[in-house]
Amino acid sequence: MWAEDVLGPSLLVKVDDNVVSKPTAEVLSGKKFVLFYFSAHWCMPCRKFTPLLSVTYEDLEDKNEVEVVFVSADEDKGGFDEYFGEMPWAAVPFVFDKREDIGEKYGVSGIPRCVVLNAQDGTVVNGDARAKIVAEKTLGGIF
Repeated sequence: MWAEDVLGPSLLVKVDDNVVSKPTAEVLSGKKFVLFYFSAHWCMPCRKFTPLLSVTYEDLEDKNEVEVVFVSADEDKGGFDEYFGEMPWAAVPFVFDKREDIGEKYGVSGIPRCVVLNAQDGTVVNGDARAKIVAEKTLGGIF
């Protein structure tokens, strides 16, 4: 599966307020879209955008269609853990050594950045969805 090649074998998710590791294929199973959220706790524009992204994600009528995956640019695990604690979606594990490679693969040169992919084949649907999310206050128009 393309997602395992890009994201690694497992993602972090929250189950009953605990962070657990689940197979990437399981987390993305049945999804139509995957939104990679490139961000970091130290980034002020990111800290301002994350609450909006969280609200728009929570407001989705069909959360079964899309999964957001946090790809951290944090340099320390403490910052990553704190910031991911504020998010309602999945994350690439902090220890995964290819986090920087993921950003390079999708042309990320600055954060925050939202890249929307077709969950079936990994093709890019929207290479920079952040502006549209900010303007429309919804995830619906980015797919």
